[in-house]
Amino acid sequence: MIRIQVPATSANLGSGFDSLGIALNLYNQVWMEESDTISITSKDDVPIPKDETNLIYWAAKSLYERCGHKLPGLKIIQLNNIPMARGLGSSSACIVAGILGANRMLGSPLSQKELTDLAAEIEGHPDNTTPAIEGGLVASAMEAGRVYSVSVPVSEKIRFVLFIPPFELKTEKARSVLPQQYSRDDAVYNLSRSALMTASLFSGKLENLRVAVQDKIHQPYRSGLIEHLDDVFRMSYELGSLGTYVSGAGPTIISMVSSNEAERFSALAKSRLKEKGINGWKIETLTADPNGAQIFTE
Repeated sequence: MIRIQVPATSANLGSGFDSLGIALNLYNQVWMEESDTISITSKDDVPIPKDETNLIYWAAKSLYERCGHKLPGLKIIQLNNIPMARGLGSSSACIVAGILGANRMLGSPLSQKELTDLAAEIEGHPDNTTPAIEGGLVASAMEAGRVYSVSVPVSEKIRFVLFIPPFELKTEKARSVLPQQYSRDDAVYNLSRSALMTASLFSGKLENLRVAVQDKIHQPYRSGLIEHLDDVFRMSYELGSLGTYVSGAGPTIISMVSSNEAERFSALAKSRLKEKGINGWKIETLTADPNGAQIFTE
């Protein structure tokens, strides 16, 4: 049996809509081996599909078919640490686990580049699946069905404090509120800040982050879908956030903070949420994951 470890991912980072993503050190674990039947179980109490509709199974089957093989069955055991439908790449983690595991079981017929392309094809965009595979901070684009990407390490000066609410927000709903067209001014506004974000996270230019997260493409339109968003944004900056943004389609909100201030920031944020009566939100302090998904033989 093999074990696939896949990191959570945060897409967009404010200004980098559908183009920037980062891998974080929060992981799903998936154990997998071929079987004559379909057996899917979980090591936690997160409800998961236990038939062919399971996304890990479906992704694995897609790779088998792509390689000209029939998948007789599969034994899958899941440990789901990445919250579902919270803007942290839970579906991408399932897709990546499925195709990486299937590729290993077939003797690795596909290269990492081909796996990256397939994952983005299944997901529909590369901003979560690519950093899940490559690790680090990833800028990516799709052209003619292929993913073109660059992964760079993130400065050790930066920590990511996650505000995870007790409710879900489906990507389809979050996308439905976005306009079909944008002005040239708004496009230029985001392009400049997206480039600034990439260079700043790599170099550790912390003073740039508050400007780099600014966005006119998606966050203003989605803010009404996330209860207490304004409260959390305001509070985070009052406590010293370097830059705060909606992770992916939401509803998780992430503050980038100095590594020296992360523990203090997290403790004060928990206290402030309680004072404001904002209940049920979890706070996690994470670092960037430099490695991406990994496979272990057990």
